[in-house]
Amino acid sequence: MSNEQTSVKAILPESWGGEMRALLTIGIPMALAQLVQFSPYIADTLMIGRIGPTEIAAAAIGSVLYFLLWMLASGPISAVTPLVSQALGHDSRERKDVRRTVRMSVWACFLMMPLIIGLLLLTEPIMVFAGQDPEVAALAQRYVLVLAPGLPFTLAVMSLRNFLASIERTIIPFLLVASSALVNILLNWVLIFGNLGAPALGLVGAGIASSIACIYSFFAFVAYIKWDSKARSFDLFSNLWRPDWERMRELLTLGWPISITVTFEGMLFNAGVLIAGAVGVIEQAGFQIALNVASAAFMMPYGLSMAGAVRIGLARGAKNNGAERRATTTTILASVLAIGIFALPVAFIPDIVAALYFDMEAIDTRPVFEYVVIFLPLAAGFMFFDAVQVACNQLLRGLADVTWPMIITGISYWLIGFPVAYYTALHSDIGAKGIWYGLMAGLIAAFIGLGIRLWLQLRRPIPA
Repeated sequence: MSNEQTSVKAILPESWGGEMRALLTIGIPMALAQLVQFSPYIADTLMIGRIGPTEIAAAAIGSVLYFLLWMLASGPISAVTPLVSQALGHDSRERKDVRRTVRMSVWACFLMMPLIIGLLLLTEPIMVFAGQDPEVAALAQRYVLVLAPGLPFTLAVMSLRNFLASIERTIIPFLLVASSALVNILLNWVLIFGNLGAPALGLVGAGIASSIACIYSFFAFVAYIKWDSKARSFDLFSNLWRPDWERMRELLTLGWPISITVTFEGMLFNAGVLIAGAVGVIEQAGFQIALNVASAAFMMPYGLSMAGAVRIGLARGAKNNGAERRATTTTILASVLAIGIFALPVAFIPDIVAALYFDMEAIDTRPVFEYVVIFLPLAAGFMFFDAVQVACNQLLRGLADVTWPMIITGISYWLIGFPVAYYTALHSDIGAKGIWYGLMAGLIAAFIGLGIRLWLQLRRPIPA
């Protein structure tokens, strides 16, 4: 990295309005990209919901293990944001250090592939051991194996998007993500239902479509980075095959607590899927659809908070404490306003939202629909806490503060949230609704703990 005498620190807004504009300039496209990137999962659930409850349940439990691997692998990729943004905050002309970070993060994505395949081969026995229906577990096994080839490409796209956000390139990446989503949805229509002369592959077709779309997305991002003048100036793909084990070590050191933090949160929701399965297949299918709605709503504050991590990382690199405080306040405010757009209709018109996922003339899906209508207002209840906790978590990540957030989320989700969900769902008269009470309890605890940690970090002098 350039030394202190020759570095050119990033120029940051000195007003609250200026910071909000800077945040929204990169944050809105990032939030929309997150929502659009999630849309194939919505489309999968919408289309699979028209096949039957067994397929919905299989997709749900297959996704538990698939997203566990995604979460464990995402840490070194998420570490790209603080490393790149702080480097550019310290010296806006930095190129070599940024290139090292991105190159080795892409390496990490593909080096993890053998482990991913090996673990996904165990999906069926793991789910049977966890008390899931054997027929559902067998179908889930086939589903995740065709999803697996796309996972390293998905992670690599995440790394490239984090880099592009740090250099304020978000509009075209949003369009690329949108095109990938369209490819996925079109292939879903072809492969799930057997249109255009293709075989009707059902749930397996949905997995194949997702993998193809992920691979397409990766090469589209590579082409864009080679085309865009600012991105091209970093020459990311020069010496692509040269290892840089020192930078890999830094990514893993910063990334493993992020992986555990993400896993603590994500696996609480996935545990909810398994608890719902222990209650019944119909309850599990209803829980999966309601969770799909809540996850879609989460994408907007998540994307905005990712932008907040970039903004606060630039401020930390420039050693500008005032800019850090402005980035914090604007990120939390924007995240809360964004979640409100989704939470209000989910709370007040759940039947209309739920009907989007069903063929209302099909008799066998009616019981699932009724559970979704019950679950959605409960999901709306925790959305605001979820928005604030993810904003705080991402802002801490932008400051490269990752160990305490890991501890806080572990306590919040697994010592508070999970016991509440497990007991109320399986050992009380509340039933499957109790899972949502547990999720809310965990998110409220995380919201409080991460908020306090962020406040303490901002009060401390910026380290040299």
